[in-house]
Amino acid sequence: MNDANVKAETKATPLDGVANGDAKLKFEMPFFNIQAIFGDLAEQGAARAKANFEQMKAASEEITEALREACSTNATRAADYGTKMIEISNINTSSALEFLSQLADARSFADVVTLSTTHGRKTFEAASGQNRELWDLAQKVATETAEPIKKSFNRVLHRAA
Repeated sequence: MNDANVKAETKATPLDGVANGDAKLKFEMPFFNIQAIFGDLAEQGAARAKANFEQMKAASEEITEALREACSTNATRAADYGTKMIEISNINTSSALEFLSQLADARSFADVVTLSTTHGRKTFEAASGQNRELWDLAQKVATETAEPIKKSFNRVLHRAA
């Protein structure tokens, strides 16, 4: 069997009404309102895009507010940290001046050694306590700054999912 022997039936009719091999065929197609179909799809797409943009705008505003809050908290806690540093500096300066005053009153080498040993121990203990306070403040700054951002991002991401 070859292609010449195959007879295909179509609903095509010749344009000029003559059925010969040279005639152009006119195919019957159902009429579709292409503009109505694509117009509806475009409207649906635009509505979906608008809703998505509104969600993104709301999420962006929420994240911006969280960042503003985090920056505000960070500035407040950084000021607290700076104030603590100034307090520590004042305490250490006063301690050093007191030590120098005591050294000036020392009468013997043994007094100097005793004063130096006592001052060194007090300074080490004070520095340990001060470092603990500064570490606690630094952790508080980091936690209180990151928490609003973390909560906001989690809320936004859970809504988007």
